[in-house]
Amino acid sequence: ACALGRSPPPSRAAVRCLSAGACFSAHLANVSYAEARGACDQRRGSLAWVSGEPELDLLLKLLADAAMPAPALFWVGLKRNAPACTHNEQPLRGFSWEGVGGGTAPQEVPAELGRWLQEPLPSCLTARCAGLHLAPDRGGDPKWGWKE
Repeated sequence: ACALGRSPPPSRAAVRCLSAGACFSAHLANVSYAEARGACDQRRGSLAWVSGEPELDLLLKLLADAAMPAPALFWVGLKRNAPACTHNEQPLRGFSWEGVGGGTAPQEVPAELGRWLQEPLPSCLTARCAGLHLAPDRGGDPKWGWKE
């Protein structure tokens, strides 16, 4: 899976893999969600998705290495289609992970992954995308949250 961010290009390639074989890479460019998805497709991947803390921790470390010290917004595979509504009681607020390998990623996520910097608009009328906002933290761990 890859995540594209809106920042200057990194000085080196940024790739991290879990022992189970899933890999994340960061490709920094100022592009739209559709362009980011297309760029990941060209690399035979998909926009990043996380189903648990191990993937999230790996993705946060990768993106922190690629983008710090400036705050950055990275496109990941979070999308809410037009007929779907915002559900404030759900961690992903009605958003779901876009297809992985032509299918769909697991939709059930732990509550701790439901960290939103700003609540998404309460709409059912238009498709909406969300990214991972990352900011430096003096304590060592980056501050993060989903942002529509």
